[in-house]
Amino acid sequence: MSQETSLDPAVAARLKRNPDGLVPAIAQQYDTGEVLMLGWMDDEALHRTLTTGRATYWSRSRREYWVKGDTSGHVQWVKSVALDCDADTLLVKVDQVGAACHTGERTCFDADVLLRG
Repeated sequence: MSQETSLDPAVAARLKRNPDGLVPAIAQQYDTGEVLMLGWMDDEALHRTLTTGRATYWSRSRREYWVKGDTSGHVQWVKSVALDCDADTLLVKVDQVGAACHTGERTCFDADVLLRG
């Protein structure tokens, strides 16, 4: 992960990161409210997301940044980004093109439902 970032210092000061310097980022379809996926962002990924309009995450397994859709074509166009009340989770409202999940499903939360009400 990058040590230098251009993230607004006022925003950076508010973030409560995990020990790895990451904040969970929930991606939600902006117009339907459908929860699509959970990714992780550090300060630089958040900066890139805010300035490019494309959701950018930190891959914990590959240890590199990835822009959603660069390889799959399943782009997340960012509509808004909000910080929760504890400043430890981001809500990224997006317009999802195609599948959000790496399995090819629309959302990462369809396959293993533990309780249905």
